Amino acid sequence: MKFKRRKKASAKLTMLFVSLVVMVIMSLYYLNSRIMPTYLQYAAVQTDKVASYVVSKAINSRTSSVLDVNDIIVDLPPGTSDMITTKFNTDIINQVRAETTALVKEYLKQAENGDLSHLPSLENVEYDVGRMEAGDGIVFFVPMGQALNLPLLGNLGPTIPIRFHIIGNVHSDVRSTIREFGINNAYVEVSIHLEVNVQIIIPFASKSTTVEQHIPVAIGLIRGTVPHIYTDGGEGVQPSLEVPIPYD
Repeated sequence: MKFKRRKKASAKLTMLFVSLVVMVIMSLYYLNSRIMPTYLQYAAVQTDKVASYVVSKAINSRTSSVLDVNDIIVDLPPGTSDMITTKFNTDIINQVRAETTALVKEYLKQAENGDLSHLPSLENVEYDVGRMEAGDGIVFFVPMGQALNLPLLGNLGPTIPIRFHIIGNVHSDVRSTIREFGINNAYVEVSIHLEVNVQIIIPFASKSTTVEQHIPVAIGLIRGTVPHIYTDGGEGVQPSLEVPIPYD
């Protein structure tokens, strides 16, 4: 009888232990599924901060600054007082674009290799220099309470690693904006739109995102000749303003 009782007690303990293990695993799976979207979103925000800082630091190190738009404009035919045809000097624009793209690539590469001088000093963020030097990308740790936005924990609790690395090449293209300004004048802005694709990796999950930067190349006004007759271009009969022309 005693043997049977012991056997039953042992079986109950085994069932209890198995049940506890199953409950713990299910609880961890449930918590992980609930907090993972929040953690991924936080990781994406922090990654954007770090990558944007590296890109901005590379841009600020350029030898060329923002140009006057008239420095990159060529009038055709040249030497005329009347603007007949205007085009951008693509040689200058492409030179600035190539220089900027090369610098961004170099700075990102150096940051991924553990160069902390290119990385921002963010509050409660600790970089893992060893893993970065080993070629694991840019790796940093944040407290779990901060990542999950839990005020009671604050900066306490275990730290969670966030890692990201560059996917493919840095993509850039030239964009221009032209807006009417005054009478027969135009405000022109020529800029480089830069895109950096990164892969964010956290425990048990990963996602891809794009860091974008808008970099001005040249800004300024293009002044045309003032017409003798001016209307606002609306429908119907419009009042006109006639500019007196001096005669010899």
